Amino acid sequence: MAAPDLVVVGAGPGGYVAAIRAAQLGLRTTVVERERAGGVCGNWGCIPSKAILADAELFRAVRDGAGRGILADGLRLDFARVIARSREVAAQQARGVESLFRKHDVTLVQGHGALAPDGVEVVHDGAAPQRIAAARVLLATGSRERTLPGLDVDGSVVQTSREALEDARLPASVVIIGGGAIGVEFAYAYASFGAQVTIVELEKTLLPGMDADLGRELARAFAKQRIEVLTGHRFESLERAAPGAQVTVRGEAAPRTLAAERVLVAVGRAPLTEGLRLEDRGIRTEHGFLVVDDAMQTTASGVSAIGDLVGPLLLAHAASEQGVIAVEAMARRGDGVARMDPARVPMCVYCQPEVAAVGLTEADARARGSIKVGKVPFRALGKAMATGHTTGFVKLVAGARYGEILGMHLIGHGVTDLVAEAGLALTLEATTRELRETVHAHPTLAEALREAALAAEGEAVNI
Repeated sequence: MAAPDLVVVGAGPGGYVAAIRAAQLGLRTTVVERERAGGVCGNWGCIPSKAILADAELFRAVRDGAGRGILADGLRLDFARVIARSREVAAQQARGVESLFRKHDVTLVQGHGALAPDGVEVVHDGAAPQRIAAARVLLATGSRERTLPGLDVDGSVVQTSREALEDARLPASVVIIGGGAIGVEFAYAYASFGAQVTIVELEKTLLPGMDADLGRELARAFAKQRIEVLTGHRFESLERAAPGAQVTVRGEAAPRTLAAERVLVAVGRAPLTEGLRLEDRGIRTEHGFLVVDDAMQTTASGVSAIGDLVGPLLLAHAASEQGVIAVEAMARRGDGVARMDPARVPMCVYCQPEVAAVGLTEADARARGSIKVGKVPFRALGKAMATGHTTGFVKLVAGARYGEILGMHLIGHGVTDLVAEAGLALTLEATTRELRETVHAHPTLAEALREAALAAEGEAVNI
């Protein structure tokens, strides 16, 4: 069997998409993956968590349906089945990726991959290392959960998302340290299933890094769901106390102690570089992330890297796009390199209400020049009223002179599916005029995007 042209280490959304694109471009490709195909996202992140969130939304909708004439007396929850279904969905996703590999003649090798002078060395279950020679290597190993000093993860009382996604025990109470995407998604799921939930976030709003209006609106929505939100609070200490733990946090006032059956650590993710032998190839890193150029090439000849390894966009779809850029640069030497613009990569959060954004925040846009803003609440739309999903808004940020769309920020039911139109608008360098001249079907939630463009120009009809 001929040696591969490319070895991809990691079969997550970045690695598997890169491998398939490489095969389409005629590169003989081998993928090394230590777990199931699909990587962290498919097996322990994006996919199983969305299955749990979908079940949480369904349970909450049925439980709260009396006001709409839907009575569900005696409604019960089998949380173990919820977790089991999420694992089944993850396994189905893995099988789908493996099927794609077979379709495109991509070889999948099980084991832990590390850089070698002439390619990759693979170790699996203590067997003798296997060497795979290749002129090109693409590192796509993803990331691991971060923690904090004093938050020692035991997998039972103190967990990260990794342990929580397979724990079939529904806690009566949870303290979540971190109000980013992972923290708020778990908060929504646990609260929907009946747990008492408190979120502790160091920054002033939930979802740090996104437009501040989104975090404030989400906090208001969570308050109605009886989720306690403590923004501007720092974790100080944890003491084990049956049946769980006592967590001490500090805000501007005196310290406060929170008792909970479980503590979920959701303070971000770190690049998974352990055991890759980066130093053997002289690969440069900054703040733990691999340094790459526009073609995703590291400082070592023949070694590229994508996704969570290179930061700062720790997003599955960003990794996929970077994977395509990397292999197209390999296969098309001298033909120019595509470049991913981080400002045009959407961010999505899948609690309810959902949150999505693309482009500049209002604060960032104002720092760059004069702007205009259009903001439309979903309660102004007939479709939102008819479906009962009136929480949230669409906020459009545009340049003051030409009306070029600089960013769009959405919170509400189904907005993770609406953000693609906003992303297309940024890609095409569209203006508020072009968006308002695009006829949107009625009644739909997507009408809010056009109405936001009208609002930015002072021409809103429905508000």
